[in-house]
Amino acid sequence: MRLALAQLNPLVGDLAGNGELILAASRQAAAQGADLVLTPELSLWGYPPRDLLLRPSLIAKQGAVLNQLAASLAQELPQLAVLVGMAEPSGAAPLPNLFNAVALVEAGGWRVVARKRLLPTYDVFDEQRYFCAATAPSVLELKRGGRTWRLGLTICEDLWVEEELQGHRLAGADPVAELLSSRIDLLLNLSASPFGQAKVALRQSLARRAASRLACPVVYVNQVGGNDELVFDGASFVVDASFVVDASSVVDAGSAVVSQLASCKEQVSCWEVNGPAPATSLPPSSLPVAPLPTENEQLFRALVLGVADYARKCGFSSALLGLSGGIDSALVAVIAAAALGGERVQVLMMPSPWSSAGSLNDAQALAGRLGLGSRTAEIAALMASFDTTLTPVLAGPPSGLSAENLQSRIRGTLLMAVANQQGQLLLSTGNKSELAVGYCTLYGDMNGGLAVIGDLYKTSVFELCAWLDSAAAGPCRRELGLPGDGELVGRAIRDKPPSAELRPDQLDSDSLPDYAVLDPILKAYIEELASPEQLIASGTPAELAERVMQLLRRAEFKRRQAPPLLKIGGRAFGSGWRMPIAAR
Repeated sequence: MRLALAQLNPLVGDLAGNGELILAASRQAAAQGADLVLTPELSLWGYPPRDLLLRPSLIAKQGAVLNQLAASLAQELPQLAVLVGMAEPSGAAPLPNLFNAVALVEAGGWRVVARKRLLPTYDVFDEQRYFCAATAPSVLELKRGGRTWRLGLTICEDLWVEEELQGHRLAGADPVAELLSSRIDLLLNLSASPFGQAKVALRQSLARRAASRLACPVVYVNQVGGNDELVFDGASFVVDASFVVDASSVVDAGSAVVSQLASCKEQVSCWEVNGPAPATSLPPSSLPVAPLPTENEQLFRALVLGVADYARKCGFSSALLGLSGGIDSALVAVIAAAALGGERVQVLMMPSPWSSAGSLNDAQALAGRLGLGSRTAEIAALMASFDTTLTPVLAGPPSGLSAENLQSRIRGTLLMAVANQQGQLLLSTGNKSELAVGYCTLYGDMNGGLAVIGDLYKTSVFELCAWLDSAAAGPCRRELGLPGDGELVGRAIRDKPPSAELRPDQLDSDSLPDYAVLDPILKAYIEELASPEQLIASGTPAELAERVMQLLRRAEFKRRQAPPLLKIGGRAFGSGWRMPIAAR
């Protein structure tokens, strides 16, 4: 039997458009001789559909789209079967009243063949708001290639049942264990698993463990593309149990992978299995398994994909950002150029009397390297106008932090005006370290429609920029339309001490601990949920721990008003961060 892994990039809620996307992938699969096409979790809706699932009209439309897909298969591809992720009405009156389900669509119609067992409600997931949990395993019998295949069907979280590998798991059934008695030939997992650093290896380890337990291959199909704050990296794969060496090892996670799809790209690729399972049609040495990119490249590609899809799916063809000559805006400019093309990215430089000539020169040089449209708007006169207007109100000109914030707000207002006038997506350039401790200005540098690096700590910004400027990044840069040779961000920007340049000789370290000190504290508290007492016990000075915790707590009201950010880490300031503002 020949399986097609359709790694698709759906538009959330566009049922008709996603149906056409599935049909187009089915045509590609049929041209490759496929018998069965596998699409990701909720592929007809796009993941996550959130409260669109509460609209009865869309639930009704779903049935019409599935009927049309079955009719198109009957007319064009009568021998092909397709597994489609859908939301099945459960018949229950109160919410939740849907199943996260899979339909088998064929020339003769469609029917539900699987329902999700484990419904995640942690981090960015909220599936129990919409779905009922299924109570029985799903096995599909399919006649292909002169025999009947028994296919175990699982949906995303149903595979995440190995607490020792994951660190935690949902309470409830073990959908993998419950398939043991069914003696299945293949385990299929249809997923919508967002990007996370080191997550590809973990998915493969879970699949290898399942392959070992069930003594059969595991086929894992993942969604690709950016949907709001989430970026789905695809990286679908096949694990063959014949080649599992050590199912408990995370280090050797790739050793049993016999087919690997691209990271952060749409792709339809076939894999063939001959009975009796488990044995692939080719020996493992001759199966092409392209290595996945390095972690820095995966991270960069995920950010580029997130910006490209956010712009495209929201109807923007071009973007704008403020370019200061600092490393944060430089990285966002590079990402935007790779996502949209340099000719569709404009930068605005807004020097004040405190802006250094070096920063302006660095910003102009970067814009030239990337081929960005650039304009300059001096803000000294606007600063003076604010001072004149506010002096009688404040009994003197604004000073201190108020004066610094006014500069940021002048710049934010100019950026919003240009973006509005030109119909551009305004990209915010703040990083996670700044958002965490409130080193950012509401209605100033926080303005924008998308915070591109809002889930990237400052030290990670430096690390990613160093990789971008290395020879190792050359092939990736060229593939994404960036200059492939020489420095891209530039050493002058990378070596510059971080500064907001809002007063003479200002450095970030005047107000904050060095980022090399600050970021590990933030990571421990945000990602690992460490308490101040645990931080102190691990060696953090008590005064520093309390200061950082106070800064983080006080900045909650700012984060609540920040633009959506691209989640690339374990716990991001977004839908997975639900802290109260008024709290102690």
